[in-house]
Amino acid sequence: MEEDDRSPGAAFQVFVLMEDLLEKLKLLKYEEEVLKRHNMRPISRLYFAVPTNPGEQFFMFCTLAAWLINKAGHHFEEPQEYDDPNATISKILTELRSFGGTADFPPSKLKAGYGEQVCYVLDFLSEEVLKHASFNWKKPTYPSEKTDEEVVLEDDAELTLNKFEEEIVEEESDNDDEHLMDLTALKTQSNTLVAASAIQTCGTSDFIPFIPGLLSVGGVSLGETSKPEEILESKTDATEWYLEVERVLPQLKVTVRADNKDWRVHVDQMHQHKDGIETSLRETKGYLDKLHNEVSKTLEKVASREKYINNQLDPLVQEYRAAQAQLSELKEQYQQVTTKVTEKTRVLSEITEELEKVKQEIEEKGSSITDGAPLVKMKQALTKLKQEIVQMDIRIGVVEHTLLQSKLKEKSNMTRDMHATVIPESSMLDY
Repeated sequence: MEEDDRSPGAAFQVFVLMEDLLEKLKLLKYEEEVLKRHNMRPISRLYFAVPTNPGEQFFMFCTLAAWLINKAGHHFEEPQEYDDPNATISKILTELRSFGGTADFPPSKLKAGYGEQVCYVLDFLSEEVLKHASFNWKKPTYPSEKTDEEVVLEDDAELTLNKFEEEIVEEESDNDDEHLMDLTALKTQSNTLVAASAIQTCGTSDFIPFIPGLLSVGGVSLGETSKPEEILESKTDATEWYLEVERVLPQLKVTVRADNKDWRVHVDQMHQHKDGIETSLRETKGYLDKLHNEVSKTLEKVASREKYINNQLDPLVQEYRAAQAQLSELKEQYQQVTTKVTEKTRVLSEITEELEKVKQEIEEKGSSITDGAPLVKMKQALTKLKQEIVQMDIRIGVVEHTLLQSKLKEKSNMTRDMHATVIPESSMLDY
């Protein structure tokens, strides 16, 4: 798959894949069978997802891949640290394809020792090992939830207790006495009031909540599950209760430890931050308004100055535009004249070349007229021609003489042959 076709969240898929791989390796007990054998450190949940030490990661990848292939039922030699990485990767991919996996990525991705491809190969091999071992994933078991009545009663008791503690803390903050009292004892005392309120709220209900530290209210044990015979009512007078609280209040010093996980602390922090932001906003808003007014006045001054300068420079701008238009016309005329001059220069060069040729021809003809060398050459040629004619005449005479001699010789031979030959009579008669 190309990187452009992937979703933005696909870049984080390698982290999810690495976590699944680590869980599967733990199920296969890789600590005992691999780490202890090779004296290696356990891998983290991001070991093959991010680059840390490519050489170490690549060796760990090859070691785990060989171990998984062997556990899946195929024989694979355990790689050594100085083996050829390309050959090792080729063997691992061959085994991967034999299990039915796909490797549509370059082998160099595995050579890096980290990345999505490395996690994919190990995860696929671990899945094959689990299949080979006939491992089945079980359904998750969820904890049982409380009923609505229990949750409501516990929430009411908690709210009443928290309200009582807040009142004690607010009243105690104004007191300067240094006497300390454990909060657990205070909760034990306050639980009595909470339980009485809960009983009055529940009336004749069958369920009475159990509150730790509270033994009984109104003579009935709250820890017991027996149903009361009559409606329970609190016999404590509210006025006497508050008077007793005010009497012992100076002797109480409650130490409440803030819990950072409590939502009330976060709410208080949010309110404090909100007040701080509003205070800062009021101060900053004043400065920003002042700055906005100053910037607005400055912009108005700049705009007025700009208008004034434009009005003052308007005639000069008009003159500049006219001069610019005239300059454009002159440039166009200059361009046209330059073109004509170039054409005339070309014609002049052609005429100059023809003139040079004519001058050269005239010079050659003049030099040939005034020079006597050709006449001398003609005389020498005539003399040589006469000599050749004489030689030809001599040769012709010799040839004629030779021809005459041959004719005479042939004639004498014919005469001799005629006198030497006897002609028979029969032949003569026929003749």
